[in-house]
Amino acid sequence: MIRVIVYIITICLGLLSNGVFATVTVKNAVSFSTALQNSNDGDSIILKKGVYQLSNINITKSISIIGEDGTIIDGGGDAIFVLSAPNILIESISFRNVGVSYIQELSAIRILKTKNCCISNNKFVNCFFAIYVERSDSCTITNNTIHGESSTEASSGNAIHLWYSNYAIIKNNYTRSHRDGVYLEFVTHSIIENNISEKNLRYGLHFMFSHDNVYRYNEFRNNSAGVAVMYSENVTMIANKFIDNWGSNCYGLLLKDIRRSTLTQNEFIRNTVGIHLDNALDLQIDSNQFTDNGWAVRIMSNSYDNQISYNNFIDNTFEFTTTGKHNINQVDNNYWSSYSGYDINKDGIGDIPHRPVSLFSYIISTSQASIILLRSLFIELLNFAERVVPVFTPETLSDKSPLIKPV
Repeated sequence: MIRVIVYIITICLGLLSNGVFATVTVKNAVSFSTALQNSNDGDSIILKKGVYQLSNINITKSISIIGEDGTIIDGGGDAIFVLSAPNILIESISFRNVGVSYIQELSAIRILKTKNCCISNNKFVNCFFAIYVERSDSCTITNNTIHGESSTEASSGNAIHLWYSNYAIIKNNYTRSHRDGVYLEFVTHSIIENNISEKNLRYGLHFMFSHDNVYRYNEFRNNSAGVAVMYSENVTMIANKFIDNWGSNCYGLLLKDIRRSTLTQNEFIRNTVGIHLDNALDLQIDSNQFTDNGWAVRIMSNSYDNQISYNNFIDNTFEFTTTGKHNINQVDNNYWSSYSGYDINKDGIGDIPHRPVSLFSYIISTSQASIILLRSLFIELLNFAERVVPVFTPETLSDKSPLIKPV
């Protein structure tokens, strides 16, 4: 009987020790290090308001680290946290001063070979890489504000960087003045949603070899280029805004070596090029708005089998341009503000085709200096003559069913 009672007590003590999680409040770097060392899986560490000088902290337990309002962790020019256990939460902390390195990716938070980590409601200022996720799945990055301070690509890392990581959720973040706002390489089955990415030195969002992903309801503005999707398949792009990505060799959206993807309900406003397609195949591009862009759509001759329908093209300097004499894309049922045809039977569809590639856009693609002639009477006459008798522009690239009213 005594042995049975002792056995039951032992089991109960074990359950209590495993089921009760501790919450420890700390107020300086020393007490934080002590609390981290003594913590167990499931515990929480609360950081009191103040500045903590911390660097190269390896977190190997499934814990939560939460800051009070005014909590700052200063890396002093080095990396700060490395997360190598699952189910870690980092919340409500301001990270600053992660130094630049040309041989390693110094990060405020690096998530390394784990899963189910959450980075939420934090601020990052002057961090080479803010959040770096490497070979880690099912991580959530939400409601973070990330400000870089670099002026050149060579000295700047990415705000949010994922490498060989899947099933991520990146939502409601603000990124600014990094190399890329969000960078994905070898990433699958992830969602990028409701983020704002602006004034980044290269791209607001950048895909490389990343398949089966969705990005939606994001805004990309004043970047060197809004978004680049490269060497990827099955990417769904819904209801994003590409605004004021303006300058030489700038795009709202660059689609290079991309297959079987969808682009719908997006807005392209005041970009040098709305969409640039280079070796883009089997894309569905519909229900998008192109307004006040230099070029609304630029298609290289190696892009084909794309369906471009039910889009609005309004007040763009050039609606389409292409490098080839032949078109193997389906362009129909779009609204073109420059359409000068008519609709006699009042069915909402123009009775004559619309040719979106002007002669001058073709000339510009071969001689950029000729832009000085834009809006001249001479160019207007050339464009009119080319529409009547196409010689240089692809005769097959026309919308045979142009809409009379915007979609």
